[in-house]
Amino acid sequence: MSARRRVVITGLGVATPIGLGIDRYWDALLEGRCGLARIRAFDPSGFAVQIGGELPEFQLGDFIPKSYRKSAKVMARDIQIAVACAYLAVKDAGLITRCLIERGESPGPASVDSTRLGANIGAGLICADLAELAGALNTCFEPDGTFSFAKWGSEGMTNLTPLWLLKFLPNMLACHVTIVHDTQAVSNTITCGEASSHLAIGEAFRAIARGDADVCLCGGAESKLNPMALTRPALWQRLNTEANDHPERACCPFSPRAAGMVVAEGGGLLVLESLDHARARKARIYAEIVGFGAASNAWSWSQPDAEGRPVAGALRAALRDAQTTADRVDLVNPFGTAIPAYDAAEAAGWQAVLGSRPAQTPAAATKGALGVNGAGSGAIDVATTVMALHRNTVPPSLNTEPEAGKAPFRFSPGKPLDAPLRQAASVGYALSGGQVGAIVVRKLEE
Repeated sequence: MSARRRVVITGLGVATPIGLGIDRYWDALLEGRCGLARIRAFDPSGFAVQIGGELPEFQLGDFIPKSYRKSAKVMARDIQIAVACAYLAVKDAGLITRCLIERGESPGPASVDSTRLGANIGAGLICADLAELAGALNTCFEPDGTFSFAKWGSEGMTNLTPLWLLKFLPNMLACHVTIVHDTQAVSNTITCGEASSHLAIGEAFRAIARGDADVCLCGGAESKLNPMALTRPALWQRLNTEANDHPERACCPFSPRAAGMVVAEGGGLLVLESLDHARARKARIYAEIVGFGAASNAWSWSQPDAEGRPVAGALRAALRDAQTTADRVDLVNPFGTAIPAYDAAEAAGWQAVLGSRPAQTPAAATKGALGVNGAGSGAIDVATTVMALHRNTVPPSLNTEPEAGKAPFRFSPGKPLDAPLRQAASVGYALSGGQVGAIVVRKLEE
């Protein structure tokens, strides 16, 4: 059996409520900025929760060729975020793809063989445009006010555009990215809720390691700023309903003040590359992915395992895959949704594997600044972890002030912490379904 190829990270493209692009995001994170505020995407006044994490305004035309702009009509918000992140990641990696050539940003040729370029992207349950859907539904009521499914089948659906469904299929994130950048190698869509990004990155890592691709765009994106997306976690009582007047203090991972999560939008795509390919084109290398593990909570789809066994299982698998041990982890990146039961379960999982190290090892949690943006959260977390290794800096973790003597992790809540970092572990889990993914990254060593 041939040796596993080494896989490195050469590009980071993120879209977050505190900045688009890895440099703007990282600077804002170090400054301790919070991206949570009253929701502007729609009128939230009818909801108990009226806050969220929205992206800064952006124009999709800045991230695609002019010839592709008509396709924007069939891109839901989630798809647009993924396409923007793909462009940002490719630019950050110094790659030349069809997108950049057609935009006139490079004379070509492409710097990667398209048949060796893949895309693994995590997606959520994309919510329909309510105004568009309601207009069609409104034509199907009988005079007595009852809804007619017969009219919906014969007339109502014809009031939707023929390509309407293409805006909301989860695989369309990867579809548009593959078309725009001409990726012709392995392409997969992972739809495992909030765990999707970690699992997509892990699958891309595997594909390159076994030789099925040389380069992969991977990660995830999702927008939770939609009335339907807000309704679901509200019904599950997972949202903080007590912080509309102070959104900057609403999301408190692993804190005694934690009262639920705050929804958000965003995501990230990473450029993964075989070490040989990256070196051949003299690419800047952020870090090396050395381990991936996955597990699931098989006994319940709606509640966390209080002992954190799925988290522990994924972490153990990732450390084993990396051929490393818990005592060599220098940075911990917990998922931290600020839902008390889930935070407690996750902390138990980390402690089952790392013992007392989580409370002693520097840790970084992002949700206090960004909120929870579903399938895109994990990619932002992994990108944050990679930047921390690359810069030897642990960013501050907002709203993580622990109860005296009971800190599950060693966060730096107020300011960045300079530290010699060599190896880090990141975990992401699904709130419903119980899937967990874990990634171990390390500074590149010869």
